[in-house]
Amino acid sequence: MMKPSFLILLCFLSCSISFSQNKTVDRLKYELSIATTDTGRVLKMVSLCNSLSGINPDSALYYSEKALALARKIKFPTGEIRALSFTSGVLTNTGNLPKALSMAFEALQIAEENKLDKEIKWPFVFIGSVYKALKDFPKAIDFGKKALQIAEANSDTGSMSIESRSLGTLYIETGQLDSASFFLNRALVLSRENGRPSIFQYLGDLEAKKGDPIHAMEYYQKVLNIIDTNNHRALSQVYMSIANLYKKENKRDSGIYYAERAVAEAQPIYLKKNIIEASTLLSELYEPVNSKESYRYYKLATTTKESLFGAGDIQSLQIMIAQEEERQNEAKRAKAAFQNQLKQYALFTVLAVFLLIAFIFYRNNKKQKEANTLLRHQKDEIQITLTQLKSTQSQLIQSEKMASLGELTAGIAHEIQNPLNFVNNFSEVNKELLAEMNVEIEKGNYDEVKIIAKDVTDNEEKIIHHGKRADAIVKGMLQHSSRGSGKKEPTDINALADEYLRLAYHGLRAKDKSFNATMKTDYDESIGNINIIPQDIGRVILNLITNAFYVVNEKSKQNIAGYEPTVSIATSSIQPPLGGRSITIKVSDNGGGIPQKILDKIFQPFFTTKPTGQGTGLGLSLSYDIVKAHGGELRVETKEGEGSEFSILLPYQEQI
Repeated sequence: MMKPSFLILLCFLSCSISFSQNKTVDRLKYELSIATTDTGRVLKMVSLCNSLSGINPDSALYYSEKALALARKIKFPTGEIRALSFTSGVLTNTGNLPKALSMAFEALQIAEENKLDKEIKWPFVFIGSVYKALKDFPKAIDFGKKALQIAEANSDTGSMSIESRSLGTLYIETGQLDSASFFLNRALVLSRENGRPSIFQYLGDLEAKKGDPIHAMEYYQKVLNIIDTNNHRALSQVYMSIANLYKKENKRDSGIYYAERAVAEAQPIYLKKNIIEASTLLSELYEPVNSKESYRYYKLATTTKESLFGAGDIQSLQIMIAQEEERQNEAKRAKAAFQNQLKQYALFTVLAVFLLIAFIFYRNNKKQKEANTLLRHQKDEIQITLTQLKSTQSQLIQSEKMASLGELTAGIAHEIQNPLNFVNNFSEVNKELLAEMNVEIEKGNYDEVKIIAKDVTDNEEKIIHHGKRADAIVKGMLQHSSRGSGKKEPTDINALADEYLRLAYHGLRAKDKSFNATMKTDYDESIGNINIIPQDIGRVILNLITNAFYVVNEKSKQNIAGYEPTVSIATSSIQPPLGGRSITIKVSDNGGGIPQKILDKIFQPFFTTKPTGQGTGLGLSLSYDIVKAHGGELRVETKEGEGSEFSILLPYQEQI
């Protein structure tokens, strides 16, 4: 047996927390007294039934019966379902299994008839409890899983914890210890403080089942440290578990002590299942040492078992189960018949609609034939007009291309002119140096010859450097001009943007020497190469930059004090919230902005704000189509009088 000092300490710990359950009951009674609605009163009485079920079954039944009567009076099916279900739970604990199962089935029927899917979990819970009491564990597990699925669908953490705990105990009974461990630990994670004592007990039962009495006893002691002394049901269960553990360890006296305490806690609340199990264990433990006590507990177990599993009760249960199965089957047949009827109605409806449509088509067919003749003439006229429009459009597109080509050509000429100037200048210097070298050779002044030769060599290196620079510019332009296949290629978007920025600027400077603007760049070096058609995207960038230079130049002509025309280009990589990755190229200016009244028109073909002869109105339209063809998007943000920002959004496609 346990040492007296430990028992005294245990009693002290239990007493120090024994008021928690009473506090809960008192709080619920107070909330019931101030409830302002009948539905609120029903739900509070159901909560009182649940809180009192392990303390005072009679009081629990009193509140559940009052809740049921009021729920039926006010036609509150949710309250009726819960009152019936929790009454079923109390009756299951006290051994009235036929009535418990009857009330749970009634609650299930009400929930189904009122389509209260969320409330169906309560009948499932308590039907499973009856099957567990009958040791029909497969059916108990089936109903437990159904209740857990409903709790998960509604994110009901409290119910998820309770149902996980219940499934854990069922898997212990069936010897499926891995499943039991999974559900009990899940219940522990989800549980609140007041729900943990029973989980600790079942974890102890699991360890005992695994053959680990030390860890099992640690869990049982946790329960005893936190359990409410008024909770007879929980105390009876944990005492029974400890008694069984001591029996396995052949500690008869300790087993008898805790089994007797289990009986003592179970009797005040008519917990017949625990009385039977504890009395049977006591009969076995007393048999070798006290035959009189062994017989007394054997008789108690037998008498209690007969009251719980009498022939009449078993027959009533079998009849109810059969009736419920027949009701469920009938409901399935009715549902199937209703669905078949719906299918027939749908078929007839489709047939009627089909006939109506056929009649309409027949009636319209004549009118269609008459309209076709008229349409044929109109089509010929439209075709002629369309051909003329296409011809005009081709000419305008060609004009737009030539305008872009002119800007590129001017920029390229400027880019190539600089290295060519260096090549010409150094070549002339070398010519003079070589002439000077010949003079020094004739004089025999070889030290001076060596100095001149070194200068010639240095100049030749500079000529080679600037020649290669010009060659690279030409090759780059040829490379871009040859990409007319429409195939995407890995391209350095930063280099492409920078190149077209310089070409656009120099192209405009070539046309107008007075033009000047500040250029700002901000390139994201982490982008790397992306798969695009460089020729097309370069054309878009060139168009946006050229427009930006145009608007800042126009604003600078207004001689605004302190105004500095500025065009900026930036690239960045963004990660949208819904996944994926995009590359953004932004071209912004501090020009006059775009008026709101024309903002919706700027991407329309042939729309332009430039003076006649200075724009085709196709630049932004073609740019929009090119970006869309790349799976991207062209956006604009503007503020009238302050400037605009055009953004090219392209999907990021890594080089394969």
